[in-house]
Amino acid sequence: MTRELLLLRHGKSDWGTGVDDFHRPLKDRGKRAAQRVGAWLAQQDIVPELIISSPAERALVTAQKACKAMGNSDEGLLQDERIYAAGLDELLQVLADCPPDAGRVMLTGHNPGLEELLVWLASNDVPLPNDGKLLPTATLARLEMPADWGALVAGCASLLSITRPGTLPKKFPYPAPDGKELRDRPAYYYTQSAVIPYRLRNGKAEILVIASSKKHHLVVPKGIKEPGLSPQASAAQEALEEAGIEGEVADDALGSYTCEKWGATCTVTVYPMKVTRVIAEEDWEESHRGRQWMSPGKAVGRLKQAELGPLVEKLAAIL
Repeated sequence: MTRELLLLRHGKSDWGTGVDDFHRPLKDRGKRAAQRVGAWLAQQDIVPELIISSPAERALVTAQKACKAMGNSDEGLLQDERIYAAGLDELLQVLADCPPDAGRVMLTGHNPGLEELLVWLASNDVPLPNDGKLLPTATLARLEMPADWGALVAGCASLLSITRPGTLPKKFPYPAPDGKELRDRPAYYYTQSAVIPYRLRNGKAEILVIASSKKHHLVVPKGIKEPGLSPQASAAQEALEEAGIEGEVADDALGSYTCEKWGATCTVTVYPMKVTRVIAEEDWEESHRGRQWMSPGKAVGRLKQAELGPLVEKLAAIL
């Protein structure tokens, strides 16, 4: 039984943030490149069964972005600290520890370790490009491997392809994985969910609103429906991050609306959420937003998204 190994170097990172090497983030360019690689893997039907990433910020986010662009949840993504600053021996040990039934594995990591592993596995089968860069940022190498991850020897693999993100389409197929329409972001970005958080106080309904990320207007928690999560679970995750709240998201939606973003139309499904816990300010991830409880009537008048007004009124009528 032959197997496949995908080696993905992290995307272009930002050296100007002043953080240490381990926490150096991706540039937007690096995020898009990782997503293009993921979308391409889905189109080619070569999605890995197992993804193992360095825990360094730039590598982990590369793996997450690629995974989601494939249409998969990143919950099963494994982090292995041995990949960070790894040489050949450490990377071979990571592969040796892969489950025996893993047919296609992707390692997301760093140079020079990944290049060293690639050359060792494929020996003289690896041509050096004219620019002298074997695995530039967000470049993917695909190899055919022998059956046993724990018994690899030099030259045991065959190089199938090396794919640079610059050779892939800059836009993404919609719907995924092979729709004819091309959009600015991966297909899953255009399906979103939101919650209208509420509580009953002295028998009266109150709605929680927060400021937008740039604090220009008032909104409710809203975000992309993450691959592998239900709309309700995605919305609850946004509520925790954006508003610092936890609660019970109803099974049934109040309704939906559309908005224009990333060059196309997003559909947003809106759910009521009964707030059961308000996170302390110091533990709230996005506390810069601020949050306010107010009456439904006041919320209708102050929320930026006009389409939310009827949904707030509908919620107030059934509470």
